[in-house]
Parts: sequence; structure tokens; C-alpha cells
Amino acid sequence: MQAMQYELTLPADYDMGVIRDRVARVGHLLDDWGGLGFKAYLVRERGVHGSPVNQYAPFYLWNTVEGMNSFLWDGGLQRIVDDFGRPSVRQWTGLAYEEAGAARSPALVAVRHRQRVPEGAVLSEAVREAVAETGRLAAQDGAMLAAAVVDTSRWELVHFSLWEHDAPKAPGDVFQVLHLSAPGRDALPRNRHW
Repeated sequence: MQAMQYELTLPADYDMGVIRDRVARVGHLLDDWGGLGFKAYLVRERGVHGSPVNQYAPFYLWNTVEGMNSFLWDGGLQRIVDDFGRPSVRQWTGLAYEEAGAARSPALVAVRHRQRVPEGAVLSEAVREAVAETGRLAAQDGAMLAAAVVDTSRWELVHFSLWEHDAPKAPGDVFQVLHLSAPGRDALPRNRHW
């Protein structure tokens, strides 16, 4: 499993209706994309859920590197590049994934929590805790799914979760979910990934 996200931070007075209309118009295009576990079309609006910015920041979990590469190099990302310029695309390696009790409910919000792996930390313990946190998040009332991923170039752990209500029981940046394309969600491997 690979995770990917890019963030388009928009002006404070940007009409976020433009992004909502865009997702309503083209969001379905990834509903059957090969190799995609899911894409959560995410926005943050300045002043909503404590967000300091307006931002479009979709989050992807990929089942295959081929599917991710096809999106990056064979037309999927090009629509964003054409309209907004080329974003910096972050990528993480999957550590754990769990479906939750509300797994098939419509997603209302997502939470992304970033944390550094501290210098001197025993890596096996840090990763074991990340996997355990994935399970804790998935066990919360209203949780749909939880994932833990890591960027070893920055030694950054990311916990990502989807929620059926707008009061998630997880720390981090809260995003509104505009659409969820999930052609390969059922094929995402559960539990820890090693």
C-alpha cells in the first residue's frame, strides 16, 4: 500500500464553491481507476474546523505502484497541473490499514495527523505504536477507516482516518470529504504491512 497527497493552498478569499463544483463534475473519473484503493477528495476552508487556510488536498491509498504511476504519468494528475500548476506530491509507505464499524457509511470528514519519529527512537517501537494507533482510531465510534503511513526521507508518520460525522475522535487537521472514489478499497490489505 502506498499513500499520496498533494495540497493546493488557495487565497483566503478564494471561492471554495469552484473546488466543490470541480469535484462534482470530475470526481467520478477515478471511481474505477485500476490500482486505486481509494481517493478522498478533501478540502479545508478557512475558519471551519479550525483551519487557517483554504485548501484542496486529496488523499490517496494505492493498492499498486502501477496504478499510482498511471495516475501520475498517464493523465490523472495532468488535469490538476493544467488548472493549478504542478503540485508537490507527497508519498508514504503503508504501515497499517483497518476498516471500522462505520465502514460503509458516507464519509463526512477526514483527519490527517502528522508526527515526527523522534531522533533516537527505537524504530520497531515507533512503528508498533503507529500500528496500535491505527487500531485505536478504527475502534472509535463513527470511524470508517484508519491508516498509518510513513515517509522515511523525513521520518514522518501520518495517521489518516475517515469519519461519518463531523466530530472525529482523532487529533490533527480536519478536512471535509467532497467525494470518495474507492474502486479497490476492499482489496487494501488489513492490519500491519510486514
